[in-house]
Amino acid sequence: MQPGDQTSGGDAAAEAEAFVPLGGLHGLRRRTGPVSLDSSPRSGRAGDGRRSTFREDVGHAAAETYLVTGLAFTLLGYLGVGYRWISQLIALLLYAVLLMPGFIKVGYYYFFSSQVCRSVVYGEQPRNRLDLYIPRDHSKSCPVVAFVTGGAWIIGYKAWGALLGRRLAERGIIVACIDYRNFPQGTISDMVTDASEGISFVCNNAASFGGDPNKIYLMGQSAGAHIAACALLDQAIKESKGEHTSWNMAQVKAYFGLSGGYNIQNLVDHFHERGLYRSIFLSIMEGEESLPHFSPEIVTKKSSAEAIALLPEIVLMHGTADYSIPSSASETFADVLKQAGGKVKLQLYEGKTHTDVFLQVCTQKGVSPRHLLVDTI
Repeated sequence: MQPGDQTSGGDAAAEAEAFVPLGGLHGLRRRTGPVSLDSSPRSGRAGDGRRSTFREDVGHAAAETYLVTGLAFTLLGYLGVGYRWISQLIALLLYAVLLMPGFIKVGYYYFFSSQVCRSVVYGEQPRNRLDLYIPRDHSKSCPVVAFVTGGAWIIGYKAWGALLGRRLAERGIIVACIDYRNFPQGTISDMVTDASEGISFVCNNAASFGGDPNKIYLMGQSAGAHIAACALLDQAIKESKGEHTSWNMAQVKAYFGLSGGYNIQNLVDHFHERGLYRSIFLSIMEGEESLPHFSPEIVTKKSSAEAIALLPEIVLMHGTADYSIPSSASETFADVLKQAGGKVKLQLYEGKTHTDVFLQVCTQKGVSPRHLLVDTI
């Protein structure tokens, strides 16, 4: 895999020094040069250190809306905007309306809870931001989950992890939801690079926001599971070759892959039939020739025993009624990892769909995958 170079050791040290605790969660600050920026959720600061005004907040929101709108039109150019896409968009909007009461509740928590520290900067790219969900009792070091959201490599966003962050924070676990460039703003190598930089930031700064730097867990859902697995394997390969990197595999105690696809080469036709057309998907993956490089299953087969030995425990969870990404994707990846000597645990959930597994991680209902997650941590 070639997701891009990691940040240098000097940059990592500077980044670690730039994120320092000042009086608990409300004192989380980012430092750019000699100026301090307050990253607490209710106290936005302008670049000169002063509190941002309502007009500036509106201007920022308008700029973000303009960016998203431009990217949407670029994406529509790729899609061709046929009848099938229009009908699916209408169905999605209707589904969103039905879920609106739940969205409002989670949205209120996301924007107004004192436990949420939004849009902490971890890199230089536009989407290099992450959200932190801090337990109420953070008087002692807590485990940290670095979460990479899904979204078909196109609509992923850090706020999708709000419900997960809330529920795990209630269990005394800090959650860092990592945002990354989506297509067409970036392609797969950009996404993997962003995810790796986000993981690096969490590893290097965990203690600054009350986390235990020796108890970090990586999680990804759907496309996020694929991206996180790519970043994890790339890191293991680099460390096995003695290359200098900005974070250490030894800090990551386990990887949780929810409803992920790990052999992208075998999923092109499946995605095409599901509406993610071949031309778009190959553009996301940087061409057909790059598919093996961004297929964790294939990379695992080609990796050295030294690289596989560096991998943490891999926990794969998948619903058997998943039509977006078939559960066989996790089953095959688990088999390949076992054959390579990796530590892997596979949990299939009978009759569960693509989103069911993630939603059950966030809820208390039934025999939840959340229990497996919490018990492992």
